[in-house]
Amino acid sequence: MSSMHKLARRSFLGIVAAGISTSALLAQEPRFTEPVFRVANAPLPATTPKHPLDPAIDFAREGLVRIRRDVRDYTTTIIKRERIKGTLGDYEYMFAKVRNRQVVDGKVTVPFSVYLNFVKPEAVKGREVVWVEGANNGKLKAHEGGGFLGKLPSVWLDPYGHIAMRGQLYPICDIGLENLVAKLIEKGERDKVHDEVEVDFIKGAKINGRQCTLLQVKHPVMRDHFDFHLAQIFIDDEMQLPVRYVAYHWPTKEGAAPPVLEEYTYVNIKTNVGLTDEDFNPENPEYRF
Repeated sequence: MSSMHKLARRSFLGIVAAGISTSALLAQEPRFTEPVFRVANAPLPATTPKHPLDPAIDFAREGLVRIRRDVRDYTTTIIKRERIKGTLGDYEYMFAKVRNRQVVDGKVTVPFSVYLNFVKPEAVKGREVVWVEGANNGKLKAHEGGGFLGKLPSVWLDPYGHIAMRGQLYPICDIGLENLVAKLIEKGERDKVHDEVEVDFIKGAKINGRQCTLLQVKHPVMRDHFDFHLAQIFIDDEMQLPVRYVAYHWPTKEGAAPPVLEEYTYVNIKTNVGLTDEDFNPENPEYRF
């Protein structure tokens, strides 16, 4: 294999994403008011054997129903940062087009579809990725950005393969608001078999200047069966959509800040813009595949 080809394969490290946060966003510390709802480990009456996570899971299920019912497609800027093998990567910014799966009478009438255009950092600027559920033998198509790598041809990749997944926590198939909520429900249901959890609903948070409600889940004690120490989900009050998810590991020493495991923020969301097959077609003349 030529050295140019090897370089091209190594450089496809950021072609999949799950969500994220802008530099302007990161400069803003969320502002909170007093918790409006709290669930902790206090004993519950025997007649109501609810787990502390139940209200959060119920809230997420309602959100998932709302997304599947009301959101056909959307455009957004996604900012992500992930810790891979102990190393926290740089922020990546992507303009995204997402079309949610539509099902009628048990049949998929509109496949889940994703287009990504990387905005920064400079190392990935100009990279494009497109993937359509059930099409192209399940593969995504991608090319690098400008400079030397931008002259290399586009390639078809297995989204679960070694190249596409190198340096990524999740494949492109897992991107998007609907998948984010579904995974939160899955994590919540799995953690329900254990105790040692605190759940807060907090009004008055702000993300990118927009009013949000913060849903916070905390595992005070580090256990092998828990994925994180603290997880925060920000729900936009007006759109009723999750716009940021961040998870933290347990602090390495007393008094230290908990290290970030992964964070995904969605900004400038515009829903039901009328995306079509052409928006997810690599032959689209507006793209550079």
